[in-house]
Amino acid sequence: MAEAFRFRIHQHGPAGSPVGEAFTPSHPKPGWVRVGLKAMALNRLDLWTTEGIPGLPLPLPLTPGCDGAGLIEAVGEGTTLPPGLEPGGSAMIAPGLSCGVCPACFRGDDMLCPTYGVLGHICDGTAATHVLVPAANLLPIPENWSFEQAAAFPLVFLTAWEMLVHKAALRPGETVLVWGGGSGVGSAAIQLVRALGGTAIAVVGSEAKAMKCWELGAEHVIVRGDMKALATKVRELTNRRGVDLVFEHTGAATWGASLSACARGGRIVTCGATTGRETSFDLRALFAKQVQIHGSYMGRREHLWTLLSLLQRNPTNPPFKPVIDRVFELAEYPAAQRHLEAGQGFGKVVCSLS
Repeated sequence: MAEAFRFRIHQHGPAGSPVGEAFTPSHPKPGWVRVGLKAMALNRLDLWTTEGIPGLPLPLPLTPGCDGAGLIEAVGEGTTLPPGLEPGGSAMIAPGLSCGVCPACFRGDDMLCPTYGVLGHICDGTAATHVLVPAANLLPIPENWSFEQAAAFPLVFLTAWEMLVHKAALRPGETVLVWGGGSGVGSAAIQLVRALGGTAIAVVGSEAKAMKCWELGAEHVIVRGDMKALATKVRELTNRRGVDLVFEHTGAATWGASLSACARGGRIVTCGATTGRETSFDLRALFAKQVQIHGSYMGRREHLWTLLSLLQRNPTNPPFKPVIDRVFELAEYPAAQRHLEAGQGFGKVVCSLS
């Protein structure tokens, strides 16, 4: 085995502060496997884990990183691998961890498990050459995909599917306002809305990102500016009706515009608060317009298998795929964190292990 190394958070600090160190990978316990990583992808959670979240103590020291893909190096005693996988073969990693035996897990709602957490947040993650994960968290990599694509897929597509399909029940013909269309989860949402027969109106921060959203299948793209003007533009684009669904993950800065842009009887589904976690809004608009609000966090692991089945129907022309902004070497993981924080890219930031 080549020398193993990982990035470690010993104390919370700014983006890019995790420190690289050598380590000796452990043999997996029963039910777990060790993956020799070939690629890992960053998410906003990497930054929040690095910087620290007020009121939420994390088990430091900690290796961040939720997403990854690589080779199954070792299998714990008595462990059965999921369908399509074998020791020594390739796999990508589902990032959500649950107990597997509580009522929520038994009915398939693993993300509602009392012990639910995310790899790289509650235990050591993928900013490393090797990672230990439950065998149940492995999935086959789609045909003709690179390790970089596989690493960039699970978290954002699981989150977007949970929000659009499981929580908000998107129907064909409906219109969706997608905030942050240039982000990993936003670029996933645009593609899924199109694949599910909906119409996406994407919001981005620049004209350069707008062109890429059109290429992904957005029907309309709005460059973010004054929030009141933005809500007015959405009503113009929808013949004054508003959107059926708002795909919200930006938080306080956009919440008022989200409510204003929503049609009567529409839905808002949110999974994040990048611009702030506390907001206020007019309750009269909420009940008078009969708007539904859904909170969403990650999603059922089974949804990843559903997404894979959709990809397998047309592997040469998939209905959706991860969008990669830039690939760093794993040794450049701190620089990759800083690049993600700058917010100038489009899609996912990935680290590769050559």
